[in-house]
This record gives sequence, structure tokens and C-alpha cells, in this order.
Amino acid sequence: MPPRRPQLNEDGPRVNDQIRSREVRVINEVGDMLGVMTPQEGIRLAQAAGLDLIEVSPNAEPPVCKILDLGKYKYEQQKKANEARKKQKVIDIKELKLRPTIGGHDFDIKIKQARKFIAEGDKVKFTLRFRGREQSHYDLSMQVMHRAKAELADITKVEQDITSEGRQAIMVLMPLPKQA
Repeated sequence: MPPRRPQLNEDGPRVNDQIRSREVRVINEVGDMLGVMTPQEGIRLAQAAGLDLIEVSPNAEPPVCKILDLGKYKYEQQKKANEARKKQKVIDIKELKLRPTIGGHDFDIKIKQARKFIAEGDKVKFTLRFRGREQSHYDLSMQVMHRAKAELADITKVEQDITSEGRQAIMVLMPLPKQA
């Protein structure tokens, strides 16, 4: 019976006998460059240190391998992934509904809410609903949307300009990108 080939890790890097390149660049556990050698020589050095030869950069020419403990390496990679996930910000779309006959104070409150949402990094979707005869005064109703856009122009940019869909008009504003 022929010797079994080690299975390739689908979820992680190639380790020891799974490395298929003819030559690899080897880095030891301290971080010193040992040079370009065959994977067998690298595995021999790793086993002498009681560790594994792990392919950390398979797309490099030649691939870069490190002499490390596989369990410790996977743990570090998982910690990095969790840290990156924590730093991600999910952008929500907050919807604010307006009316063509909205009062001045009510309008100011909606703008204040929109500023709060924008400050948190969320997008704001303004919806203007028409009822009954309000649709016949379309141009007066659009002034409410243009006023909202003008009020928030200092902190937002228009992602989707005012579009009319049946009995409603929609506009989406997004926060300005942060300057570094």
C-alpha cells in the first residue's frame, strides 16, 4: 500500500509535508532569515527545534515559510481576525419621514435627528409621502426635500438624489468621508 499523502488544510496554511514548492524562503522562530532552501531542509530544521514549518506567504516567489508552533500560529491568526471584526463599522440606513406640510419646529427636530445619525456614521434616507391633493403641489413639496439637503450639506453628501416613486419622494444622504 502506498504511503498516505497528508491532507491539505482547507481552512489554514500549508504545514510541513503539505508544502509543494521546490524551494522556500525560511524564517526561524526568532524572525531571522535563514535563506532559500528545499522544504525538506526547512522541515528538518523545524523538527530539530520541536516546531512546524508553516507556509505564511504562499504567493511570494519563492513562498515564505516560518518555523513556528502551529497551534500558537492559528491562535494568533484568530486573534487578529477577531480584532479586525471588532473594528468594522456596520453602516445602517436610518429613515426619516417628512410630510409636505411639515411644521417648522417638526422639521428642525427631523434635521437634528439626521445630524445625530450622520455623526454616528449612518446613512439617512428621507421619505416624503404625498396624500390626496398634495401631489398636485409637487413643486412646493420638493422644497421641503431641498431644504433638508441644504441644512445637512455641511456634513453630508448626496448618495441618491431626490427621486419620485409613485406617491412618495426619496433621497439618501451619507456622511462625508473623514479627513485624516
